[in-house]
Amino acid sequence: MIGRFPILYIAEADAEDAILSSGVLAHLVDSLPQASFTIVGSAASAPLFADTPRLARTIVLEREGHFEWIALWNQVRGTKWGLVVDMRGSDLSGKLRRERRAVRGKTPAGLHAVEAAAAVLKLEPDETPGPRLFFSDKTLAEAKALFPATGGDGPILAVGPGVEWMGKRWPAERYAKVATKLLADDGPLAGGRLMIVGEEVDREAAHTIRYAVPRARVIELQGKLTRLQTAAAISQAALYIGADSIWTHLAVAAGAPTIAVFGPSDEATRGPWQGQAVRGPRSYQEFKTLDPRLNQAIQHMMDLPWERVLKTAMKVLAARG
Repeated sequence: MIGRFPILYIAEADAEDAILSSGVLAHLVDSLPQASFTIVGSAASAPLFADTPRLARTIVLEREGHFEWIALWNQVRGTKWGLVVDMRGSDLSGKLRRERRAVRGKTPAGLHAVEAAAAVLKLEPDETPGPRLFFSDKTLAEAKALFPATGGDGPILAVGPGVEWMGKRWPAERYAKVATKLLADDGPLAGGRLMIVGEEVDREAAHTIRYAVPRARVIELQGKLTRLQTAAAISQAALYIGADSIWTHLAVAAGAPTIAVFGPSDEATRGPWQGQAVRGPRSYQEFKTLDPRLNQAIQHMMDLPWERVLKTAMKVLAARG
């Protein structure tokens, strides 16, 4: 049922973009306890918000064609909205009955995606809400049901090696070396467990990484969970290490300390919010010079040594006590 202050939130179609902007929705949930939420998303982004408090309805916009927008209009035009937040910058949100409207415009060059999302609500820089997804006790229980019963209860190191393009892929054996050092008997996560997240296609990389610890202490989740369940699982981790990928942004949204390996990516605009981005000797612009469209079949990440990532991980863990 729609509450006293109904909010229509139109999320980005791209799941990764929706995660980066998710702090905006979380801010509204926290600051407007009288509000209820109707969330519009794609088949990829809508499920991320399934556990949002006071969720009245989720609407999936399958495609972004003319007829799909008309169908959406017919579903939302009957309500006078207290607030419409449009992260897609659509024409539809300007035609709805509402008290207020917050719509995304063109993102200034060089601005981090999280800051660009916060600008939709005209928040001050020190009020910028980081990515945050809500997950219920049920979602967390579903994720934890896949944790091996024999693995103990030591701290969890989560690793997300999967990427969509080989140019961003850091060698699996380097993740394994970092994990081995962190989970060693004299490491900061001694006796801990290794969690591997990602898609089913990431299984080959996972096969290499899982040998960092005894089999009983490995939590292999790639291809077994929804993305929201994956975020819930990562929320249990003492540290997350991953690539420039959706899994890394899920880790941030789950509240886990996050380290991301970067090469042909711009950490200034897509780095892990309040996390650590680690790169090799080359800057993002140097990669752009070599591969202007960032789409060539080149293993760009070979010059990032595992020791640099380990050093950063040690500092992050030491700072957290």
